[in-house]
Amino acid sequence: MNFMKNIATGVALAALSVAFTGTAYAADIAGAGSSFIYPVFSKWGEAYKAKTGVALNYQSIGSGGGIKQVEAKTVTFGATDKPLSDEELTKNGLTQFPMVMGGIVPMYNIEGVKPGELVLDGKVLEGIYMGEITKWNDPAIAALNKGVKLPEQAIVVVHRADGSGTTFNFTDYLSKVSPEWKSKIGSDTAVEWPVGVGAKGSEGVANTVKQTAGAIGYNEYAYVIQNKLGYAKMKNEAGKVVEPSLDSFAAAAANADWAHAKNFNLVITNQPGDKSWPIAASTWVLIHKDPVDKDATEAALKFFAWAYKDGSEQAKALEYVAIPKPVVTLIEKSWDEIQKDGKPVFKAM
Repeated sequence: MNFMKNIATGVALAALSVAFTGTAYAADIAGAGSSFIYPVFSKWGEAYKAKTGVALNYQSIGSGGGIKQVEAKTVTFGATDKPLSDEELTKNGLTQFPMVMGGIVPMYNIEGVKPGELVLDGKVLEGIYMGEITKWNDPAIAALNKGVKLPEQAIVVVHRADGSGTTFNFTDYLSKVSPEWKSKIGSDTAVEWPVGVGAKGSEGVANTVKQTAGAIGYNEYAYVIQNKLGYAKMKNEAGKVVEPSLDSFAAAAANADWAHAKNFNLVITNQPGDKSWPIAASTWVLIHKDPVDKDATEAALKFFAWAYKDGSEQAKALEYVAIPKPVVTLIEKSWDEIQKDGKPVFKAM
C-alpha cells in the first residue's frame, strides 16, 4: 500500500540507537521502547524535523526495554504498550499518557491462503498458541472457514522473544477469552510460551513469519501490511467477523473511558460492539515528573503536543487511531505535574 512505501527502510534500521538521523545533536529528543508505535513515530519524527530542525532519536527495542531505559534515565522518555501500575509510577517518579491506539493482528504464511481470507476467533487462536491445534486444516479452523481450501500444513507458532507490550495485549486478549490461558499462562510483556519460536521485536516477528512456511504470528497492523503478509479476520466479542482496519480499531477505541482511568491506565482488548476489533491496543509515553534535563523534557513535550495537534492524519494513514481531543486536553493538563524547581516544564497552548 502507498502509505507504507517509506516505512521499510526505517523499520530495517529500528534497532539502531539513532533511528531517524545519522547524527544526534543536543536539541534532539531521545526515547526508547515500544515497536508497536515505531512506524508512526518514524513518520512524525521526519515531519517534525522538517518543521523544527529537532530530530527524534527513538530506539525500537520493545516496551520492556523502554521501561528499563526511562527508569534508568538514559533516555528522556520511554514508550510502552503495557501501562504501569500506580505503584510502579510512584516508585520511579514517572507519569504516563496514551499516544495512539491501534490494532494487533494475527498474520500468517499459509500455502494457498490469501491475505484476509482466513477467519479466526479467540478460542482457535488460544488453541494454536497452546499447541493444541497443530495443522492448518484442523476441524476447528475449517469450521470458521467454509469454502477456504486449507492445506494439511504444520502450524509454526511465532511469538516475541523480548519484553513486549504487543505480547502483553495479545496475551491479555487470550486471558479474557480463555480461562485456561488465564490460569496457565496469564498476560504480561513476557510469558512462558507453551510452544513456538521466539523472535526479537515486531520486525523480527514479521520477518520470521514471512520466511517460514505455515507460520502464524501477531503484530501491529502496519508491520503486517508493510511485509505483505497474510492477515486474519477475527470473530469479535459480539460474535461478528471483522476486518483489521482503521474503522474496526476506532470502534474498539470508542469504548475507552480515559476520563475515568486513573493515570490513563486502560487496556482496550476484547471491547464490545459489532464493529470492534478484538485485539486493540494503546501505547503510553513514560516520562519523569522531576526530570534530570529540563530542556530535553520540554523538547519532548513540545513534540508530543505537536503530534496530538498536527499528526493525526499521518497516524490514520498508518491505521492508528488518534487520541480524541477531549482526552488530549486531559493529557496536556496532566503535564503540569512535570516540574523543575516547582514550575511546570511545559505548558501546552
